[in-house]
Amino acid sequence: MIINHLLIRLKDSSDTKIKETQEVLLKMKGNIATLLDMQVKVDIRRDSSSYDLMLITKFASITDMEAYLVDPLHQEISIFIGSVLDSSASVCYEA
Repeated sequence: MIINHLLIRLKDSSDTKIKETQEVLLKMKGNIATLLDMQVKVDIRRDSSSYDLMLITKFASITDMEAYLVDPLHQEISIFIGSVLDSSASVCYEA
């Protein structure tokens, strides 16, 4: 299994923008065939070193993850994320 953690820091870290971004990301759940599971977690520390959200995605293989990356719904959501993103970091690993 391939698991990817994407940390997202938003330009606007207001509760409203964090919730909106979480809801947009969750539109992928159950709508992309190769995406086995996903979660979107909201940071509770709200520290200057914190990221606002963490997207956790799971795939059966790296090939399935690559298919997810080019899926039209993922591409659409990526455009939104790009418009609100300040910075991001990710870790992808095999479990």
